[in-house]
Amino acid sequence: MKLKSELYKKEQQEIMNKIIEILNLDENNSITLYELDNNKKKHDEILKLTPDIRKYFTFTCIKGVQNPEKVKRPWLSIIRHISKLQYNMISSDYTIKNDSKNIRTKNYIFIKK
Repeated sequence: MKLKSELYKKEQQEIMNKIIEILNLDENNSITLYELDNNKKKHDEILKLTPDIRKYFTFTCIKGVQNPEKVKRPWLSIIRHISKLQYNMISSDYTIKNDSKNIRTKNYIFIKK
């Protein structure tokens, strides 16, 4: 029996490319958690890919697909797992200056392997 990673290599690439496209990364190939948290449209678009992810990936490791109701950010779980195909995802602390207050968040940088 062949692995899904061998059988559906092309489909997995397409899904990963869709997710990167949905994220709309900046010129540094990064995005902040604050931006992701406040963009419901991106959440919905990523979660719409769940049936395809179930079909083309082994999803037991992807908590956002296996048990989305038990995870605070199921869409982030999907992003992390699927971007591993071609990207290393590095997170770092980040502060956004917004009006008179500072917002502490994470910055995710996607580095191509």
